[in-house]
Amino acid sequence: EVQLVESGGGLVQAGGSLRLSCAASGFRFEDYAIVWFRQVPWKAREGVACISADGGTVYADSLKGRFTVSRDNAKNTTYLQMTGLRPEDTAVYHCAVDVVRRRCPVGYDYWGQGTQVTVSS
Repeated sequence: EVQLVESGGGLVQAGGSLRLSCAASGFRFEDYAIVWFRQVPWKAREGVACISADGGTVYADSLKGRFTVSRDNAKNTTYLQMTGLRPEDTAVYHCAVDVVRRRCPVGYDYWGQGTQVTVSS
């Protein structure tokens, strides 16, 4: 079955950096786009970044320049490098895959349990 497992979250000071990882299995990883979104209680899900199978990327306008998404198909893993973190970046970060669309932007047909990112001021 499709599985997506996020890791790399934690507590970081404002201005710091984190690299999140998304390990995928159960599908041909190299043929699909992977998207990162984040969730805060009482707020709507927010798309963060997406990377297509060919490496093309799409970012939320407000995050472009601070966050970078990449992928390593040999490892079935997608990464989200986050720099210049701010308290408002605090959220649970999920990765997801869309089984219909293959190029960014994509939806969230399957997603992982998420990894908590907390940014202190």
